[in-house]
Amino acid sequence: MRARILSCLFIAATALSSRPATQDAANVDWPHYGGSPEGTRYSPLTQVTPDNVRALEVAWTYDTGDAFKGSEMQCQPVVAHGVLYATSPKLRVFALDAATGALKWSFSPEPEAKNPTRTRIRGLMYWERGDDRRIYFGSHHWFYALDANTGKPIASFGKDGRIDLRQGFRERDPRALSVGVNTPGVFYGDLLILGSIVPEGLPSAPGDIRAFDVHTGAPKWAFHTIPHPGEPGYDTWPKDAWKYIGGANAWSGLSLDEKRGLVFAATGSAASPPPPRSGSLRAGRRSRISATASIRPSSRGSSSWRARALRLSFMASSSFGL
Repeated sequence: MRARILSCLFIAATALSSRPATQDAANVDWPHYGGSPEGTRYSPLTQVTPDNVRALEVAWTYDTGDAFKGSEMQCQPVVAHGVLYATSPKLRVFALDAATGALKWSFSPEPEAKNPTRTRIRGLMYWERGDDRRIYFGSHHWFYALDANTGKPIASFGKDGRIDLRQGFRERDPRALSVGVNTPGVFYGDLLILGSIVPEGLPSAPGDIRAFDVHTGAPKWAFHTIPHPGEPGYDTWPKDAWKYIGGANAWSGLSLDEKRGLVFAATGSAASPPPPRSGSLRAGRRSRISATASIRPSSRGSSSWRARALRLSFMASSSFGL
């Protein structure tokens, strides 16, 4: 991505710079990654049309000042109550007045980092209940909860406002794992449900889809994409594969059907010995890898797999539920 694009991250059009009286906050704001819990990426706004789009003019720009050699920017902003939240190439979270571009606050998870490395983050998670408004995001193996009004970490979430995503994998040393979140998950009730990004080659963490308490960060349940003993599909993997094989992770994010109480996830390949994607660990019926799946979060993530709908080479489409 060109440096000049990084220096002018967000551009507002004059036609959108004020909230029309006929639009309510739910329609003007964009509080979810992908526009909604389902990830539909649909907006009902009608001010910009094919007839007037060529007349739009830049209303404001915001320069993060965080571009560096090799850096990139993939963050999709969220907007709630007229405030835009996003991250810079250095993973600094900031809040802007969506109408003017004025900076309200910023938070850096690594303020002392002198040699930043390129790290993708595709978006943030916004949550509110009454006056409690929060921003959730991942930075390397940490997952943070910030006060959306001030940008300060919420001390009651994990330890000092963050949880360590390497923790909680049975039979795995967290110090040897690389686990992160670069695409937002979903909220269901008081649950914060996340996929993960893990290495594609061994050694690698398993791609468990996990739920945490939205208030405290305490782990609530995990769906094991590499089955544990007694779980459906365990006998299709090498013995004790869950102890040493990784991957099969939902790196691209999740979507939620709130009415039916189902979370949908697309999982990637299992981690392989070099070279990645060699296929050496894919013999047998690995229905939980390279698959599309559904999870019922109200049942603590427990589920049984149904019939596979499609199989093409190493790609599969499957669903699981109660």
